Amino acid sequence: MTTETTTDPKTEKPPVSVAIIVDQGKVLMARRRAAEGEISWVFPGGAIEAGEGPQEAAVREVAEETGLKVEAVKVLGDRVHPKSKVPMHYVAVRLVGGEATVADDEELDAVAWITHAEIADHVPYGLFEPVQKYLDGVLPH
Repeated sequence: MTTETTTDPKTEKPPVSVAIIVDQGKVLMARRRAAEGEISWVFPGGAIEAGEGPQEAAVREVAEETGLKVEAVKVLGDRVHPKSKVPMHYVAVRLVGGEATVADDEELDAVAWITHAEIADHVPYGLFEPVQKYLDGVLPH
């Protein structure tokens, strides 16, 4: 007897790409207008659209949400987020220009450049290990 599992397309969450933006010894985080459980502060990002890869989606989402112009550097890793169950891609990006603001006030209510020491205050459940290792290497602490 074989058992097939199928995924209900109505409940499957679309993959998301987020940008890890480091500038002047801090990383940019955004506060969601509506928290999803414990998740309030996040890296800027959003759903990957048809025809986009994770790097292109991260760059586009940063512009839409924060008004910043960035360039993708590398994908740090991917996983299904343990709390939201959303497939996630984490992309390191380089700041090219602009000033971080809340450009999408339907999704976000604040943006903040935070230090290495402040990460635990914003993300008390911890970061994805490859992202934490990357930030450990590029942020002063």
